[in-house]
Amino acid sequence: MNILQLRNHIPISGPARREPADGTESDMRVSLGFEPAWFYKRCGVNFTEKWHKDPFYRYESLIKMKKELCQRFPSVSYWNEDNKDDLATISGCYGAYVIPMVCGFPLVYEKDKWPEIDKNKEKFSVKEIEKLDIDKILSNPFTEEIFRQMDVIEAEWGKVHGYLNWQGVLNNAFHLRGENIFTDFYDKPDLAHHFFSTVSDLMIKLAQKIQKRQRNSGFYVNHFCVSNCTVNMVSPQIYREFLLPYDKKIAESGFERFGMHTCNWDVTPYLEEIRKLPKVGYLDMGIMSDMKKVKRMFPEARRAVMYSPVRLQEASLNEIKEDIEKIYNELSPCDIVMADIQATTSDKRVNELLRICKDLEMQKKE
Repeated sequence: MNILQLRNHIPISGPARREPADGTESDMRVSLGFEPAWFYKRCGVNFTEKWHKDPFYRYESLIKMKKELCQRFPSVSYWNEDNKDDLATISGCYGAYVIPMVCGFPLVYEKDKWPEIDKNKEKFSVKEIEKLDIDKILSNPFTEEIFRQMDVIEAEWGKVHGYLNWQGVLNNAFHLRGENIFTDFYDKPDLAHHFFSTVSDLMIKLAQKIQKRQRNSGFYVNHFCVSNCTVNMVSPQIYREFLLPYDKKIAESGFERFGMHTCNWDVTPYLEEIRKLPKVGYLDMGIMSDMKKVKRMFPEARRAVMYSPVRLQEASLNEIKEDIEKIYNELSPCDIVMADIQATTSDKRVNELLRICKDLEMQKKE
């Protein structure tokens, strides 16, 4: 079976997502992303509720942000001021909390941060989980708000660009149920399975509904990348029993491409389970992972390393070079996912990282 790859994509001012690979990817492709405070400090963009719900305001803010990026990092080719398509977008809307938002969890917005779930909102009880109705969720005002934005974008600009952040089954369950989800594995296993089944069905149906709407507007999107940031909080055995079936269900639900984001953690203990998933076209990890093993086990996937923004800012240049050379020797061709770059990180340091990766690619060609 021909596996279709995804590559890392970080929308301007949004959390990291994935997009279809097109064969032009370099061996050490760097995917840059900056925290909202970076743009607030340099461009004065305010990320309160208006940014997430007003396509016109978001469009104008993205013009400013893209201009700033192009000026500061001229060697990066995927930011192009002449390309306006990625300005009329739903990327970044509601941050990482699309599923909690449509489930009625209010978000708290700030001028220089991504939104967070309101801490005063109580997590789902057992009875609330048992009563969850996907059809009601798909027709509630929170879901209608997303489609209203897409209607506005299509009427004004045509294509509805963008990649919403669907998260993963455990991530969403944790947001909705809180830390109780981790004891449910042992105390209420049937409830955990019921909840994961419901959450995964909601993720699939809402993603398919929104992506179909986007395709009808002329923007082609037909993939799903599960975000398993919380996977390192459970054992490989728990993953196999409680989460693998639902990741598999998502992978087999009709999306053309499928990938897995595991965050900046050690993916090694979970590789045997992940390999059971069909058509894995993207897999990322932390640098502490057994990258040689990943490359052997997933030769057809676009692989990626989530590089620490704290290390980018605080490590010496020689230490960063050693890290990048290790990644190059053990995992390439791959992406370097340089997400969440802090507002205090110098442009010089970011450009130095870009140069290190480019130099390694040039050495290979010689």
